[in-house]
Amino acid sequence: MADTLDLDAYLQHIGYSGPRSPTLATLLGLVGCHTQTIPFENLNPLLGLPVELDIGSLQRKLVGSGRGGYCYEHNLLLAEVLRELGFEVSGLAARVLWGLPEDAITPRSHMLLRVQLDDGPRIVDVGFGGLTLTGVLHLVPGLPQETPHERFRLTSLSEGHYAVQAELGAEWKTLYRFDLQPQERVDYEVSNWYLCHHPDSHFVHGLMAARAAPGGRVTLRNNQLSIWRLGGETVRRTLSSAAELRAALETDLLIAVPDVPELDETLQRLAALPA
Repeated sequence: MADTLDLDAYLQHIGYSGPRSPTLATLLGLVGCHTQTIPFENLNPLLGLPVELDIGSLQRKLVGSGRGGYCYEHNLLLAEVLRELGFEVSGLAARVLWGLPEDAITPRSHMLLRVQLDDGPRIVDVGFGGLTLTGVLHLVPGLPQETPHERFRLTSLSEGHYAVQAELGAEWKTLYRFDLQPQERVDYEVSNWYLCHHPDSHFVHGLMAARAAPGGRVTLRNNQLSIWRLGGETVRRTLSSAAELRAALETDLLIAVPDVPELDETLQRLAALPA
């Protein structure tokens, strides 16, 4: 594959055959197909393999090799697709607050997109793991917004600063906070290196994988597989062998796992973790 975007290959891979005009309908269709087809996963940093952010590497991995990736990979690839189709797109950075106090100070380690449409900007994010946004959000604080999965909303923290929240049960849970300062690829390269190499990065210690299916979500955290169906309960299962983990990655998460010598040893170590 060339080191430029192959738009037709990407669209064929995600199964999108709709219009290519820069409209809300096109944006919704692309986001829906992308999130159902390309999973979130951190196998490269977990296995000590590099995560390259140039468009050629992203296309080879996420499209040509049947792999997934994390936020930078997903959103940089989608941003390039959207620009090719005539959308006005800028990359943003966020501080992840999932499971943390609202006032926690965390690195700006997450990427999301701002897409300008004729009737105003939308927030797009196809790379937030088990709660990846499967729709798009009006940049309007306080408005609960429907997606194919959970309801989401934005809250205004201060002028130009927002938080993204998902409605889980009877509660609104904060995923991250962000501002509207555009980021360049070099900004993401710095954080990407940290996430891939620093000993404090959770991406180098444990396995994380997720996929949004039409009727729910599938997540894998180390040896814990969770399958949630829309309107139903979550079914959880502990995977107790490398073979079971590999099967879950390939069948439930739709990941073509890399053929590297250290994979089975890593999966066996994860399978031995306490439930």
